[in-house]
Amino acid sequence: MGIAATGVTAATATATGSAMPSVILLKDVENVGERGAVVDVSKGYFRNFLEPRKLAQPATKGALAAAERLQEVAAKAQEQTLAQARESAEQLDRTVLTISQQAGDDGRLFGSVTNQDIADAIKEARGITVDKRKVHLEDPIKNVGTYQVVVEVADGVTATVKTMVNGQS
Repeated sequence: MGIAATGVTAATATATGSAMPSVILLKDVENVGERGAVVDVSKGYFRNFLEPRKLAQPATKGALAAAERLQEVAAKAQEQTLAQARESAEQLDRTVLTISQQAGDDGRLFGSVTNQDIADAIKEARGITVDKRKVHLEDPIKNVGTYQVVVEVADGVTATVKTMVNGQS
């Protein structure tokens, strides 16, 4: 008897329209989805968490059309950014940086050439701003010489910059 009652209750619940509503996420929500995604969430989660924090809105026809336009604009902007990053990477591949540091007679630098020094040299030479965390050096350069330094211009776009470290007495 308990099994039959449960089956009737479940059928009644779906017939009354308590299905999960679709919402459009206005911001990235952890474990739910990214901005602009259309997801199904429970009514309570939407009403008590997402809506008061302005993280989502109901997925109406107008809102869906607006979200689709925003995604198209975002995709075009991302394409342009990626094209510009590739162009910058090509320019950096042809770049030879020369960094002068004080060094001893044996060629060891008194200091070292760090990621920040290389990022600053790129900015000065080519006018391209690179975050120092995107300059991949295993260890700071401590000797005079020529080095190939990998620089991440954007996600998935890298360039190899020839860096010559000269010593001054």
